[in-house]
Amino acid sequence: MSKVSYDPLSSPYTKLQVVALVALRFAIGWHFFYEGLTKIMNPYWTSAGYLSASQGFASEWFEWLVSDPGRLALVDGLNKWGLLILGLLLMLGLLTRTATILAILLLALYYVAAPPWVGFEYAIPQEGAYVIVNKNLVELFALFVTLFFPTGRYIGLDRLIWWMRNPELPATVATEQYG
Repeated sequence: MSKVSYDPLSSPYTKLQVVALVALRFAIGWHFFYEGLTKIMNPYWTSAGYLSASQGFASEWFEWLVSDPGRLALVDGLNKWGLLILGLLLMLGLLTRTATILAILLLALYYVAAPPWVGFEYAIPQEGAYVIVNKNLVELFALFVTLFFPTGRYIGLDRLIWWMRNPELPATVATEQYG
């Protein structure tokens, strides 16, 4: 196994590369956090309209989710709190890899629920939808990039967790390559 440093000052990446990747992770985290917070603060918010308007191969499943008030309440709660918690985790660099994977899955669900494909028209025009690519897909790919860099171990609480698990090693050395 190769040794990899997780110290931002002695990493295999330049300081600017580390800062750029951490900034990307933080910005996406802020977006998730803010979206979750605004949904939690609005007692009338529901995903019913978004899911009911779904088109494409998964539309029947999304309509099924909306068809039962209990299921819809569960979906709404998972959506609101999932966004908020994933956003916090990404901003703090805590459980970064797990949070990134879950955020990618959530964005994939948003994309599949309302894909910007030719021939699909929605009652409410979608901001940032440009035939196949939309803002959800762009953010999904940005998270995919951050998935392969240990940004939480460079700058984040994952670094503290690593130190606590490896007290016998210097803080700048990891025993395994991330991934």
